[in-house]
Amino acid sequence: MKLDINEHPHKRYNILTGEWVLVSPHRTKRPWQGKQEKINHERQPSYDETCYLCPGNTRANGVTNPKYESTYSFTNDFSALLSDTPLETIEDGLLLARGESGLCKVVCFSPDHSLTLPLMETAAIENVITLWQKEYKTLGMIEGINHVQIFENKGATMGCSNPHPHGQIWSQSSIPEEVVKKTAHQKKYWQTNNKSLLGTYLEQEVKKQERILFEDDYFIALIPYWAVWPYEVMIAPKRHVQHIGNLSKQEKTSFAKIIKQVTISYDNLFETSFPYSMGIHQAPTDGNNYEEWHFHMSFYPPLLRSATVKKFMVGYEMFANPQRDITAEQAVEKLRSLPTTHYLKV
Repeated sequence: MKLDINEHPHKRYNILTGEWVLVSPHRTKRPWQGKQEKINHERQPSYDETCYLCPGNTRANGVTNPKYESTYSFTNDFSALLSDTPLETIEDGLLLARGESGLCKVVCFSPDHSLTLPLMETAAIENVITLWQKEYKTLGMIEGINHVQIFENKGATMGCSNPHPHGQIWSQSSIPEEVVKKTAHQKKYWQTNNKSLLGTYLEQEVKKQERILFEDDYFIALIPYWAVWPYEVMIAPKRHVQHIGNLSKQEKTSFAKIIKQVTISYDNLFETSFPYSMGIHQAPTDGNNYEEWHFHMSFYPPLLRSATVKKFMVGYEMFANPQRDITAEQAVEKLRSLPTTHYLKV
C-alpha cells in the first residue's frame, strides 16, 4: 500500500529547526465533546476610558500616555527582562543559572481601540512595520542586546491581558533557543549551497502551488509543509532579506498588504476576531554576519474546528512530539476559499 499523506499518519520535517511533526489527517473525523471556548463577539469601542493603552489614558504605574495619532511604543511597565540584571553565572553541582538582561517594549498598533490588524488600512499597517524597523535597529544597537524578538499575542484565548491592538518587543542579552536552531540549519545549508535555505524552499512552493495562500512580486504567505498549528501561516519575502530593516519601500507595502490579507482570512474563517500568537524571526543583533538568515513572520493560531474549539498542546504533544490533525494542504484549501473582504465589512 502506498502512503497517502491526506489519509495516513505520517511525520513531516521542519527544515528550519530540524524537528518533526506527526500528522494524523484521519483524526478530523472524530466527534468532539471536549472544551469549548467562550468567544466575545462584541465590537470594541474606538476609545475606552479604562484602557491602559488608549491615547491620553493613565497606565497602571501612573504614567500618562501621549495623545498619539498613529503607532506608539513605550517601555513595558511590567517587563519580563530588566536592563540592570547582573550577568553572572551561578553553578551548584547540576544546578545552573545565568543572569539575563534586556529591555521589553509595548507597541500600540493604532490609537483606535477597536482596530485589529485586519481592520486597519494598509498604510496604517505600514506604520506599524516602520516602528518595528525602528525598534529593531535602535534596540539592536544597544550594547549587550544580542537579539530582538517582535511578537503579538492576540485575543484572550492567547493570554492577552489588554484588548487594545498591540504587540510586544523583547530584546535580550542571549539568543533564544528557537533562533539558535534556525540559525544552525540555515547556516549549514548556506555553507553547502551558497544560497538561502528558506529562499530555496519558497521557490519549490511557488512551483508546486499547493500550500500558498497569497503571493505577489515581493512576498509569499503560505502554510508551511511542517506546520504544527491547525491554520499556521508563514509570511516571507521572496528576496533574501536578513531582517526587516533591509526591506525596500515596495517590499514594506507588500508586507503590509499580505499581513492584512492573512488576518482577514483568519477572521473570516469562523467569523470571529481570530486569536493567534505572531512572531518575527530574523538575524540576531550581536554584531556577527548572518548572511544565511532569511527573515520570516509566523502566525500560530489555536482555533481548530470553530470559533469555540481550540487546539490544545497536551499529552503526546507535551511529552513526545508535536502533532496535528488537518494537513497543511487541507488548511490552505479552506483558507483560500474564503472571501478577501472582512466579514464585518460585507
